[in-house]
Amino acid sequence: MHDTTIALIQLGAVFFGLGLLGRLAWRFGISPIPLYLVGGLAFGSGGLIPLHGIEEFAHLASEIGVVLLLLLLGLEYSASELTTGLKKSWMAGLLDILLNAAPGAIVALMLGWGPVGALAMAGVTYISSSGIIAKVLGDLGRLGNRETPVILSVLVFEDLAMAVYLPVLTAVLAGVSFFGGLTSVGISLLAITVVLVVALKYGRVISAVVDSPDHEVFLLKLLGSALLVAGIASELQVSAAVGAFLLGIAISGSTAENATRLLEPLRDLFAAMFFVVFGLNTDPRTIPPVLGMAVLLAVITTVTKVATGWWAARRQGIGLMGRARTGAALVARGEFSIVIAGLAVASGHVSDQLAALATAYVLLMAIIGPIAARYVEPVGEFFLRRRAAAQ
Repeated sequence: MHDTTIALIQLGAVFFGLGLLGRLAWRFGISPIPLYLVGGLAFGSGGLIPLHGIEEFAHLASEIGVVLLLLLLGLEYSASELTTGLKKSWMAGLLDILLNAAPGAIVALMLGWGPVGALAMAGVTYISSSGIIAKVLGDLGRLGNRETPVILSVLVFEDLAMAVYLPVLTAVLAGVSFFGGLTSVGISLLAITVVLVVALKYGRVISAVVDSPDHEVFLLKLLGSALLVAGIASELQVSAAVGAFLLGIAISGSTAENATRLLEPLRDLFAAMFFVVFGLNTDPRTIPPVLGMAVLLAVITTVTKVATGWWAARRQGIGLMGRARTGAALVARGEFSIVIAGLAVASGHVSDQLAALATAYVLLMAIIGPIAARYVEPVGEFFLRRRAAAQ
């Protein structure tokens, strides 16, 4: 058969399979993310039936999925809410770095991967997955909850920290001079500052430029501007997801409401591909040798993320259940962790085992995160009832 024919058949099977998995998840009342990941794992490299010919489309679709997830997350909040949240949550952001970067760095040093490996693994265990968390919050209907701005503030702080971390890591891996590393960091911070200022001062202008009474024109302008901003942000060493999130922050009022309704189906479609691609790129045969260490890291960093979220929510005066939901929501790791591990291994300065460990770890956390977010409420209510009964 022609290559295009094979690709269409495979894509059709993938999308239909995702629909079946989503239906199964809905039936059991859980997030479909873990099933998407396992599905990708089964049909990726080293899986049951490896797929070929759709790699480029799948990769691009997954990137668009992350952009749309963060764009719609940004549409839920204004620039003033973002800056206020960051002012209130910067201490939680620093605690987040301390508690969650340290386990990865310590494990890397224990395994003999040296300072460079420690720097890479620190990033792998530190950064939460904005894409997975955005999807979970939407699935569980928690975007309007009181603790959600706290979660978003921590995520934005992490993404801003990545704007400093990634240029430093890249410079270390490439052997660039200290001055060259500082230059990369400066460009990243300048780009973020410019976008924030534009969002704060010219949000109405941006909304007016993007808006249109015609749905087709509106969709084209909205999607085009999101991809454009994400691409420019990525070129400036800033996360494409951060660029999309800040664009969403800049769009406000009725324009934001209409954009949310219009983009939700596209977001769900491309976001599903993001989670599948993560599984497709994972070879199941690399997981068993490092599974023990990955499980240990997963247990430790689940506790440290929950502690981070609990502390951040308590500082905002949120109740016990809200604190638990905040901590559980932050557990998932994903796209950034894999990017960091890939950069480190591709440089040749660290062991290939780092990629296997990072992959096993992230796969575990990408599954544990949505499950923890879904069941933290019933588990918390059970313990609260027991405590009330004892009293």
